[in-house]
Amino acid sequence: PAEARQESCQILNEILADSMVLAALYKKSHWNAAGPTFYQLHLLFDKHYEEQVELVDALAERVQMLGGVSVGDPRHAAELTTIPRPPDGAEEVPVVLARLLDAHETIIEKVRKGLDKTEANEDLGSNDLLMGDVLRRHEMQVWFVAEHIVEVPLVEA
Repeated sequence: PAEARQESCQILNEILADSMVLAALYKKSHWNAAGPTFYQLHLLFDKHYEEQVELVDALAERVQMLGGVSVGDPRHAAELTTIPRPPDGAEEVPVVLARLLDAHETIIEKVRKGLDKTEANEDLGSNDLLMGDVLRRHEMQVWFVAEHIVEVPLVEA
């Protein structure tokens, strides 16, 4: 039904806007990485950026498939996103990691709500995209980012 497709488009566009902002946060973090973990984080942030760009494309194309109009302009994404804008300039690594994790959690929460609604509306294609691609990718990225803030006790030989 048209109503269900319209609701799916709204859900997907909100997640799309947040994903566009998260991709930009990853690129900013990639450019501003510094310190003893520079190399690892520089590569990780760029990898996560590329993966977010893939999700952005998949979400936008799903909206179009449903007959909607995808968020495509960064200014429109900025209006729709609920991810807070970071301050200008570079930040300390723990702050960057926390900011990225918070953004992921925001999106994951929306994805879980979207899963319930798309399932109720029998929009199996959107439900599959949200579960199989978006949620799993975010959970994987959260794991990789969170591992950089885990305190590991020293083991004496």
